[in-house]
Amino acid sequence: MPSIDERITVAMISMNEEEAVGKVIGNIRAALPAAEVVLVDSSDDRTPEIARALGARVIRQHPPRGYGRAMDLALRSNEREVVVTMDCDDTYPVDQIETLARLVLEEGYDVVDGNRLRSKPAAMRTINYLGNWIFAMFASILFFKRFRDLHSGMRAYKRGVPERLKYNLNGAAQPVHLLLLPHKSGMKVGFVDIAYRFRLGESVMNPLETSLWTVRRIVTARFRPIAPSMPSASSAKGRNRSR
Repeated sequence: MPSIDERITVAMISMNEEEAVGKVIGNIRAALPAAEVVLVDSSDDRTPEIARALGARVIRQHPPRGYGRAMDLALRSNEREVVVTMDCDDTYPVDQIETLARLVLEEGYDVVDGNRLRSKPAAMRTINYLGNWIFAMFASILFFKRFRDLHSGMRAYKRGVPERLKYNLNGAAQPVHLLLLPHKSGMKVGFVDIAYRFRLGESVMNPLETSLWTVRRIVTARFRPIAPSMPSASSAKGRNRSR
């Protein structure tokens, strides 16, 4: 029987994260030595070289094609039973990867969301915390299920879940669809409280754009069919792989 870490892919996307990527992958290796680490990278700095040197499988997506397409490629490029997504900026707790993965592998969950918002994290601005809380309540009302963190970058997905969903690859806030659509499709969705830390490096998120896309994704997930996700990510797996 394979060990737990031999059954896990840790998938991240990156753009100019050379300040944090070495620390993050090093921490993953220390916690889960046999886990597969996949990085979909659109950087102009040394991020991919650092990641390769630490044993990560780097898939270059350059020039950048947007967060949604990068995350879709990361989710479809894993080779293990469960893929755990994280941001590459040291904000998420590596020591909880196994906790999320075990709920998929042992408890039958299709998606497990890492909830950052049990209380306000010190690393999150008050306005961002309130915005996240309001969006989560809005989704909870529409879907008759209590959601707490629609934008978490740390989740565990059973292998094959993205192929069962139809979601829009364009625009910001894709994690919203990747949480609400599994629930709407009848998949088993769970939640685990996680810590959230100050990031290393600068954020490139546009708050207004993200907020508008969040509302759009909540509404479309609830009331309208979603445009099919692009099949090119899985077919491009071999072409874009770089070791």
